Amino acid sequence: MNPATATLIDRPYPEVVDDILTAVTGGVVKEPIIFDVKEDLYALSRPASGLRSIVGTLKGQHYTFQNSVDYLFSEGDNAVVWQPHATQPDDETTFYVNYFVPNSLSPLTDINVGSVTRTLSEAAGREIATVYQEINAAYLSGFIDTATGQSLDFVVSILNVVRKTKDFAIGLVTFFRDAAASDGNVTIPEGTLLSTAKGEAAFVTTEERTLQRGQPRIDIPVRADVPFKGPVGVVPAGAIVTLEQPVTGIASITNFDATVLGTSDESDDDLRARAKAVLQGLDKATLAALARTVFEERAKLTEVWDPNGSPGKSSDPGTVVLLVQATPERFQSLQSAVNETRAAGVLSSVVAKYVFFKPRMVVTIAAGLTAAGKTKVVTEIIAALQQYCDGLSAGQPVKGADMIKAIAQDVKEASAPGSIRVVDVMAWHADVANPGAQNFVDLLLQAVQSVPFGNADALRTALTSVVTDAAPGPPSERRIADRSLVQGPGGQQATDQEIETGMFQVSATVSGEAWTIALDCEPADILLAEK
Repeated sequence: MNPATATLIDRPYPEVVDDILTAVTGGVVKEPIIFDVKEDLYALSRPASGLRSIVGTLKGQHYTFQNSVDYLFSEGDNAVVWQPHATQPDDETTFYVNYFVPNSLSPLTDINVGSVTRTLSEAAGREIATVYQEINAAYLSGFIDTATGQSLDFVVSILNVVRKTKDFAIGLVTFFRDAAASDGNVTIPEGTLLSTAKGEAAFVTTEERTLQRGQPRIDIPVRADVPFKGPVGVVPAGAIVTLEQPVTGIASITNFDATVLGTSDESDDDLRARAKAVLQGLDKATLAALARTVFEERAKLTEVWDPNGSPGKSSDPGTVVLLVQATPERFQSLQSAVNETRAAGVLSSVVAKYVFFKPRMVVTIAAGLTAAGKTKVVTEIIAALQQYCDGLSAGQPVKGADMIKAIAQDVKEASAPGSIRVVDVMAWHADVANPGAQNFVDLLLQAVQSVPFGNADALRTALTSVVTDAAPGPPSERRIADRSLVQGPGGQQATDQEIETGMFQVSATVSGEAWTIALDCEPADILLAEK
């Protein structure tokens, strides 16, 4: 379910009545118009004698705008005029206009409060709105995020999930940090399975909790698992000691107090969360599942580094690294899908052969554009850059002149010759060309810094230890700055003048291989200057 379907049949009573009154007097009902934040006047399709109402979208929600406050009717233009500094629809959304037309043939004209037409319309509108609400409630009861009570019980029963009643024992379990993982946060997911030493009872965590950096322990509420309903879930202090699925960074667990039978049934929110955890846990924690996820996201899995891999293809325990081939626009959703598929406590990294580049530019526009209009112009510039980059194949470089041309063609405010000036271009490549090289360099730097200055023998020993013990590592998700990828016409590193005039390119070839260009541009990278 998404916001569009959630509001598909959500029709409030005042809106239904307003539509009926407009229709019976011969007016136009729900004329759709697309809102553009850079415009404030919108002509109507038919001659109008006045506006009745406007509804649309505000901050993603259905909203009724106020006549004479948010908008006015311009009789000379036969148009809706949105007022500055008033409430306006979300940009690029559709608003709907009800309006009256002159010389209507309808015999019904009196729609004032208390009139027969108004009274009958309100009576009919109430019944229609009630039916809408009943249909909407039935519709929402079919989704796990919106169903409640018994309807939610029916929805989760598809996964063989049953609401836990107060007959299931509850308690607190303390998780202790592993001394070897003193830095960084450790997240214990909701639904983590725990048990007693001999498996007499099993429990699951009912909340996601994060052990913050430097924090040695954390308490997490638990509830007895489904097969351990009733007194069997009541265990003494110190009985819960086993993590069924290891969590990286956690050394041990225990319960300092005995568990007790619950005081209330499992809430709707807790039941939803547990059902989602069950769904996400189906066929997870395997490389085959991760590979299938990559395939379903229309990407290709090239290489895998995991703890059981062959020499040179292994990763640290509790981690897995996937090298994929995917278009940059799909990469973020691919990362999210892999993270949802991975087993709890396993750190997954998804990397690809990308050359990232960040252009910084000054764009001169005509004076007078509103703040919201300027924000939209910046968004359109970034969208034009993204569309240009999406059209490049692997190994094809970004050319400064083509990049400027793409912006000028798609953004009318930046179409004047010389209005776009590139002031800087930054480039990085993913840590894939020489996996682990950056980590190896870091270890060498640490070794040098740990040895007293001038002690050559100690320095030699420290460096020898790093070179001997440090095996090549897997790729990481970090980026490595590489200014040499920003090249001038002769293939050399581009000068500031070549960048400013657009006589440059960002190479997509790394170590002789064809990589893919990925745009990294934010609104702060685009400066608008008025002329």
